[in-house]
Amino acid sequence: MTTVTQHRRSTHIGALIISILITLAIGFTASYFTRPEIPGWYAGLQKPSFSPPNWLFAPVWTSLYIIIGIAAYLVWQKRDGSKAYTTTRNIYILQLILNFSWSVVFFGMHQMLWAFVIIVLLWLSIIGCIAGFSRFSKTASWLMAPYLLWVSFASALNFSVYLHNK
Repeated sequence: MTTVTQHRRSTHIGALIISILITLAIGFTASYFTRPEIPGWYAGLQKPSFSPPNWLFAPVWTSLYIIIGIAAYLVWQKRDGSKAYTTTRNIYILQLILNFSWSVVFFGMHQMLWAFVIIVLLWLSIIGCIAGFSRFSKTASWLMAPYLLWVSFASALNFSVYLHNK
C-alpha cells in the first residue's frame, strides 16, 4: 500500500513541477524579446509617474508564473473529461499564448497599441480562467487573482506608455 501511495504522491509532485515549469518556460522565453529592449528602446520611452522600476518586473512575473502553474495543477488534479474542463483548459492555454504574445508585440515589435489589444484579451482570458477554475477548485480560482490584478495594472501602464509615446 505504501508503494502505491508513494507512486501517486511522486506522480502528483511531478505534475505540479511540470505545470510550474510550463509557465516559467513561457516567461523565460518571452524574456528573450523583453530583456534586450529594456536598456535601449524601453528606457527611451516616456513613462507615467506610476511606472515601477524595471527591476521589479522579473520577480513579480516569476512569482506570478509559479502561482499560475500551481493553480493550473489544482484544476488538472480534478480534471474529469467534461466539456467544462475542456473549455477551461482551452481558455488557460489561450491566456498562456496571449501572455507570451504580449512580450513579442510590445518589446519585440514595439507595437504598443497592438500590445494593448493583446493585454485586454489576456485580461478577459484571465477572467475566463478564474470562472472556469472556480468550477474545479476555489483555491485555484483565488490563486489567479494576483495575476488579474497585475495584468490590470500592466494594462493601464501599457496604455499610458502608448499615449505618452504615440
